[in-house]
Amino acid sequence: MPRRFVDLSVALEADIQSDPDIMLPQIEYLDHQQTAGQIAGFFEGLQHEELPGGEGWAVERLNIATHNGTHLDAPYHHHSTMNNGERAITIDEVPLEWCFGAGVKLDFRHFEDGYIVQPEDVDAELARIGHVIQPLDIVLVNTSAGARYGHPDYLGRGCGMGREATLHLLRQGVRLTGTDAWSWDAPFSITAKRYAKDGDPSIIWEGHRASMEIGYCHIEKLANLDQLPGHGFLVSCFPFKIKAASAGFTRAVAIFEE
Repeated sequence: MPRRFVDLSVALEADIQSDPDIMLPQIEYLDHQQTAGQIAGFFEGLQHEELPGGEGWAVERLNIATHNGTHLDAPYHHHSTMNNGERAITIDEVPLEWCFGAGVKLDFRHFEDGYIVQPEDVDAELARIGHVIQPLDIVLVNTSAGARYGHPDYLGRGCGMGREATLHLLRQGVRLTGTDAWSWDAPFSITAKRYAKDGDPSIIWEGHRASMEIGYCHIEKLANLDQLPGHGFLVSCFPFKIKAASAGFTRAVAIFEE
């Protein structure tokens, strides 16, 4: 049976607005001319001019965080505990069955930046697309941030998934979610204004912290969610295995059986 693939990942790229300044990725590109001496150094007497075209290999050096690019957060990122007091699992411990399954897209692009999605919003969208959540469905949230990736306003765009909306999905057996925004929660810049007004710390990272009650993973900085229907596709998003880490890079892909 033929398959169609939709890439849901952004490219890891420097010099664009993808993250706060304190965690922007840095990439050093070494081309074939720069590295010819590296290869020659393994073979006594070899001159780099003797290599084909005098070329070495292409190599990149990265100075990055595990949360740069499209990545999958482990429960350990959200808090040291999950499931009401258990030790939170790290990215190398995430069950693989969470990372491949039926995909569901919730289209929340119409919500204003900073809006906190509630359970009734989730239910209304599920009714619109005609889908009933099944255990281990992978739920992806399409926000207004997706179209602004790499632009100066990206970090402040998109709605956020509230604690109750997140728990509403988790109680139905969802264990992996995703968003095209920088965060599963509302933008920090907007949450900070709410906190300054009300002084309520429970609003900070409330969607992430739902993991303290029911452990789950989510993907951040997805791409091309506007190309997906509400359901009827598979999602593959296995994370890079980094020992005891809070997150791992993923090449998230939507797969259509046609």
